[in-house]
Amino acid sequence: MIGIDMKALTGETALWLASERYVELAQRALEMRESSYCPYSGFAVGAALLTEEGRVYTGCNIENAAYSVTVCAERTALFKAVSEGERRFSAIAVAGGKADGPAGGLCTPCGVCRQALREFCGPDFAVVCPITDEKGTLSELRIYALDELLPDSFGPDDLGR
Repeated sequence: MIGIDMKALTGETALWLASERYVELAQRALEMRESSYCPYSGFAVGAALLTEEGRVYTGCNIENAAYSVTVCAERTALFKAVSEGERRFSAIAVAGGKADGPAGGLCTPCGVCRQALREFCGPDFAVVCPITDEKGTLSELRIYALDELLPDSFGPDDLGR
């Protein structure tokens, strides 16, 4: 877990504002699990992606009988945002768990989603992972920097972009 560099904000105010925004983002991700289409894995995932301008794009996992066609919640949210012209993001919340119960434990983006996020997000991009109790109530937020989850990553800057 890390501290997030809030750039323009400092001190306790920045921490409070970040945590409030991340709680909102986490709640949106938890809600998006309800839209998940996961008849094969039974694992429902929701995501909420925050742009630097404050807009939120949501997504859920969408499975397919031809497994390779399945799309994760994180990429659904990212692709929706990019298709609407967004290119700058500050955080994503990801919540997952058995479809017939609360999100529960830690759920981080898969490797493919980490790489997709890396295309548009820098190493300090925040990945917010909500953890719920057995009733589905948010009990903890774990926050990681993208470079913690995808160390020594390959991105646009490696191609001179």
